[in-house]
Amino acid sequence: MKRQIFTGLRLLGIMIILTGIIYPGLITLVTTLFFNDKAQGSLIEQNGVLIGSRLIGQNFESPEYFWSRPSVNSYDPLNSGGSNLGISNPLLKDKLIQRKQKFLKANNIENDLYIPSEMITASASGLDPHISPAAALLQADRIADARGMNHEKRDQLIKIINDLTEKRQFSLLGEPHINVFLLNLKIDSLR
Repeated sequence: MKRQIFTGLRLLGIMIILTGIIYPGLITLVTTLFFNDKAQGSLIEQNGVLIGSRLIGQNFESPEYFWSRPSVNSYDPLNSGGSNLGISNPLLKDKLIQRKQKFLKANNIENDLYIPSEMITASASGLDPHISPAAALLQADRIADARGMNHEKRDQLIKIINDLTEKRQFSLLGEPHINVFLLNLKIDSLR
């Protein structure tokens, strides 16, 4: 009996060292060496000041910027998650109607036009930094008007949307999408 207990404790000690120290240390070393930017959170600095991350959505409310997907947690990475409201919940239905009306009004869009779902529904994590190219194109006129862009600058804005559109992964997984944070950084260079 004692022998079995000591064998079990030795095995437990070995597994703690292997899975709790060696394996995490090895993975940390590999990711730091080969994927340092991603391992450090894909942080973006401008003039030596941290301004955001490529991986975490941010709230943009100004008419001069592309809007991100709604977030129920105000894009707080320490409190990620969705609302957990079911589709039959009247609170969710009211929120969806409010978000749609806000988007339609802000972008001067007729009510019968298709609105991409990511502009009215929050992501499961509340941190999604991407929208579809269609959602970006629907916002382009609002941004151009708010920035007082002439026809040439509007064309450049559309080109930026097209240039920053990320294709499907491996040409078959997911949908084309645009990182809103990177898009807003890029349009600031049009001024």
